[in-house]
Amino acid sequence: MVKFLSSLSLLNLQRRLAISGGPFQNPFRLKQFHFHWGTTHSQGSEHTIDGKPFPCELHLVHWNARKYTTFGEAAAAPDGLAVVGVFLEIGKEHASMNRLTDALYMVKFKGTKAQFRGFNPKCLLPLSLDYWTYLGSLTTPPLNESVTWIVLKEPIRISVKQLEKFRMLLFTGEEDQRIQMANNFRPPQPLKGRIVRASFKA
Repeated sequence: MVKFLSSLSLLNLQRRLAISGGPFQNPFRLKQFHFHWGTTHSQGSEHTIDGKPFPCELHLVHWNARKYTTFGEAAAAPDGLAVVGVFLEIGKEHASMNRLTDALYMVKFKGTKAQFRGFNPKCLLPLSLDYWTYLGSLTTPPLNESVTWIVLKEPIRISVKQLEKFRMLLFTGEEDQRIQMANNFRPPQPLKGRIVRASFKA
């Protein structure tokens, strides 16, 4: 049985992005966002829909800043984190993504950093915020069981050229033998009794 959940809200808390509503009692503040992608268009996402993967998945990582004093403390707590997952599929160019993909050359090599200010990741969300949700874990070590996952139903579209700019990143430093950064995703895991709920009627 699918329980119909309330919709999500996007907030600005002290000029910081946050989400509220849905399965959350407290607003969760945005900490960071990142992407997972594959070497081909047939893989790359960490979630699937009816077994179908996407070439890329965006994760917006939020933490329960009202209940916990630091992100590290929240990451170790069962109700500490909320991650919004957004599927990316190949289509027309995503205008708001250009500023991000055009800056990737500055961090091509491992260990490089660059200033990147004034970017609002809200522009990367689809129009519909219908979602699935379940209690799960981080997908990278230490794999803490501390995440309420919010996986948006509607994907966003980016061009092949934009996706290729992610694939030109490297796992290695400038002086090392070059290893392409791709397939940086964790394959879907068994549900192991977890219940997946939806905010929409199937």
